[in-house]
Amino acid sequence: MARVTVEDCLEHMDNRFQLVLVATRRARQLMNGAESMLPREHDKPTVLALREIAEGLVSASILDDPVELKLETEEEKASATEGEQGEGAEIKAQSSDTETPDANSPPEDTAAT
Repeated sequence: MARVTVEDCLEHMDNRFQLVLVATRRARQLMNGAESMLPREHDKPTVLALREIAEGLVSASILDDPVELKLETEEEKASATEGEQGEGAEIKAQSSDTETPDANSPPEDTAAT
């Protein structure tokens, strides 16, 4: 596998800053499951993104695409919140069942007199 150079990628980009933005966007797409346009060859997503740019398969127009964020639905948020509240109440109930001595009360004398 040949090494990807910045110069190879800049043939298809206006400047280095644009290259960084495009490579970042494409690498994130690949990490989130997007199909690669080249064989993966055990490359990390960042290297694969740069290889695609150097081949001219990815252009700056990728920056115009809306970013797909994996946001939780309202139902998932609500169920997660309910689960956390249930666990908290359970822990409080367990702690109130076990008696702990009051810090202001004198220690109990357990020795027989």
